[in-house]
Amino acid sequence: MKRKPAVKRRARKPAPEARPKGRKRAVMEEPETLPLFGEETMKPAAKAPTAQAAVVEASPARKKGPAAPKSRGSARTVHDEDDDDAPAAPRTRSKAAGSYGTAETIASKQREISVSEFFAKNRHMLGFDSPTRAILTAVKEAVDNSLDACEEAGIAPDIVVEIHEISENRYRLVVEDSGPGIVKQQVPKIFGKLLYGSKFHELRQSRGQQGIGISAAVMYAQLTTGKPVKITSRTGAKSKAHLYELQIDTKKNAPIVLDDGAVEWERLHGTRIEMELEAIYQKGKRSVDQYLHQVALANPHADIRFIAPKSDPVHYARLSDQLPPPSVPIRPHPYGVELGVLIEMMQGSSARNVASFLSHEFSRMSAKTADEVLTIARVPAKTKPAKVTRDQAEAIIKAFPKVKIMRPPTDVLSVVGEDLLIKSLQREIKADFYTAVSRPPTVYRGNPFQVEVALAYGGPEMKGDELVTLYRFANRAPLIYQQNACAITSAVMSTAWRSYGIDQSKGALPTAPMIILAQIASVWVPFTSESKEAVAHYDDIIKEMKLAVQECGRRLGAFIRRGARERDEAKKRSYIEKYIPHIGIALQEILGISEKEEEKVVETLVDTLERSRKL
Repeated sequence: MKRKPAVKRRARKPAPEARPKGRKRAVMEEPETLPLFGEETMKPAAKAPTAQAAVVEASPARKKGPAAPKSRGSARTVHDEDDDDAPAAPRTRSKAAGSYGTAETIASKQREISVSEFFAKNRHMLGFDSPTRAILTAVKEAVDNSLDACEEAGIAPDIVVEIHEISENRYRLVVEDSGPGIVKQQVPKIFGKLLYGSKFHELRQSRGQQGIGISAAVMYAQLTTGKPVKITSRTGAKSKAHLYELQIDTKKNAPIVLDDGAVEWERLHGTRIEMELEAIYQKGKRSVDQYLHQVALANPHADIRFIAPKSDPVHYARLSDQLPPPSVPIRPHPYGVELGVLIEMMQGSSARNVASFLSHEFSRMSAKTADEVLTIARVPAKTKPAKVTRDQAEAIIKAFPKVKIMRPPTDVLSVVGEDLLIKSLQREIKADFYTAVSRPPTVYRGNPFQVEVALAYGGPEMKGDELVTLYRFANRAPLIYQQNACAITSAVMSTAWRSYGIDQSKGALPTAPMIILAQIASVWVPFTSESKEAVAHYDDIIKEMKLAVQECGRRLGAFIRRGARERDEAKKRSYIEKYIPHIGIALQEILGISEKEEEKVVETLVDTLERSRKL
């Protein structure tokens, strides 16, 4: 039996050294972090001599003493405090870095903030956020006050605006009017105190509302140039004009009179304000020129003269001698009052009982209607207003909508009117078509308001491939900025202009050679901010504005369609004039008719075609 050859085996590598039992591979651990609240910090301890010692004491990983035993299976070692590689102790805070306060130190810093001091630091809220906008805002506030004063006194407004360049970015602004003037004692308060006026506490149609505007312009001039403002006013031919130089104490919201005295002035009555301010004057959109141009559009009863730097004087002559009817203040309507306002009104009322309070303090609230409201609210009619509880007042608020109350009076509003709007647009530009719509007065939140819209379309002066020009007004005052945030713009953009033959992209103004003028008149215009540049988005306002725009759009669409038919008619007429004579000649040659018969045939054909294409 043969033996099998031996198989050669490879020599085994020597086995690695056996690891000692109980020893495992070192595992890297996350660096140890100090607890936010260690055990030592939770226990009462003696006061540390220094801040550094306190920090070290709060760290259990850095305490002196025997080293903690190594945990089994861990390769991490703990260094003693004497190790040279130990991290340095944190440095103490310097005095310049500040220190934490206490309730007492915080309370000692608290103080009252005056409204002037607030707006001095937040002047952007009032429209003084840039030099370009600042001069426009100052002119706007002065002109609005002038127009309000003239209309309230029944005087035809004559307004002069002058801007003189003193140096780069510094101008002298002068606004002068023919109003009734201001009583001497009231001049410092009107121009040197914010939130002071006669329009805030009553519901009356006017351009100003809060009593901030003109005094804010005075404050801006003072902040940017440090110079006082000069005010000259005269109340009649028998009295002398009085000149004031004043500034505003922003910490106290009070005027500082630097000089006052009688002066000679050629005007029999009126007011003149002169201020020096840091600004940038420029022409174009959103400029003083454009603002005064729009003022003249919405106020055809005013005569406005404008003198600008390095430009010829501009004069907007008066289009109408008829002044707007005087505005009448009205009482608040029950549908628009809120709980807190009602409680405040009752606390300050001198009425004998709550029934008398309701019938005398609210519009359209008769004695019978007041009894119905109190019956539903379960409030005794003989209760004194000051003793009405909060729950009873809330019950009265909830009872108002359950009772049928007439809408507030709407004859207190004053609008421009359709005829004057068209005249203003005709002076503005030569167009092919003009129209205007004044909607009937209506109510939002218990406040009466009325909208009117006018437009001019076509003509050689307007481009057809650009967006329409939209002029917005509130109580005849132009709204220059924040166009996209305004309810008027939303109403115009949400109108389906394509149905009237006008191109429009989605979410944009229409594209056409057209100017749109839209205005809201109300005893209380809901502006979006103190600068009064945009109307808030109330559904009732947008609805009324859109209805007026749609009516103008329907009239415009009819004009555009009629124009298309007329162009088609003219085209057909040209065909008749061109080809009918040739048809007559051809018939003469084919039929061998005489020239008289040919002329008769031509006349018959022309007459037949004319009748068939009549509009």
